[in-house]
Amino acid sequence: RLSTIALALGEERTRKELIPYLSENNDEDDEVTLATAEELGNFVKYVGGAQHAYTLLQPLEILAAQEETVVRDKAAESLCKVAGQMPDSQVSEYFIPLVKVRRSDRLATGEWFTARVSSCQLFSTAYKRCAAQGKTELRGLFQQLCHDETPMVRRAAAANLGKLSEVVEQEYVSRDMLNFFTDLTQDDQDSVRLLAVECCGTLARVLSRDDCVMHVLPIVQRFVQDKSWRVRYNVAQQLSQLCEALGPELSRVELLPAFVRLLKDNEAEVRVAAAGKVSEFCKLLNTEQ
Repeated sequence: RLSTIALALGEERTRKELIPYLSENNDEDDEVTLATAEELGNFVKYVGGAQHAYTLLQPLEILAAQEETVVRDKAAESLCKVAGQMPDSQVSEYFIPLVKVRRSDRLATGEWFTARVSSCQLFSTAYKRCAAQGKTELRGLFQQLCHDETPMVRRAAAANLGKLSEVVEQEYVSRDMLNFFTDLTQDDQDSVRLLAVECCGTLARVLSRDDCVMHVLPIVQRFVQDKSWRVRYNVAQQLSQLCEALGPELSRVELLPAFVRLLKDNEAEVRVAAAGKVSEFCKLLNTEQ
């Protein structure tokens, strides 16, 4: 009922009393913190509009470092939602430092892995609103997260690499993003690799065709034979997007054998996933094929 309380207090008292209270008093009940994280994402109008939206970042940053995954995810989502309503000057002053400033209490460089996990979700939002020098720092920081010692952080980086690739300039997609992708696909953790697979479709859309053939295609072909059936399952989900990027001729030569292999996979779940894409895959090939 935070919105009801905020309406009763008015905008100024909400900023000066309610928001500081929420920052200083974290409820231990996960359901309460989850509801708070979600509601704060819609709270800009209650604190006085876009010019005061930055006041919501502090309590959301604290929530984004919580142990409970659903709370962290919702807080990160709300942070991006609030940032989307902030003027550029405030994004530069308040939101981007939240991601990149090297302090143990900030998200991407936080001492606890939970904060670093949440920070991965913020990079695409921050990057779009960042100056050129800041973008270089963000790419470097994301690279560190891709090599973090904690698998959960690397998983979060893999899950959000696609979103970041969509907003990064073309020259850095083919250089930095592709390198991050390659490193994540070679991770020794199955859970990291299967999330990295999900970037294939996005990278295929944003890379040039030559880069896609040279770098993404070999990785997909290797993943079709990955030891983890969950990785192979995700490959089956992504092949049609890659086929669309490569065109019918290359798809027939390079992807059709991989697709047939997935249809004959030893694991039933993989075969089901591939079978569900047969119609979609065939539409991308020409009639003769």
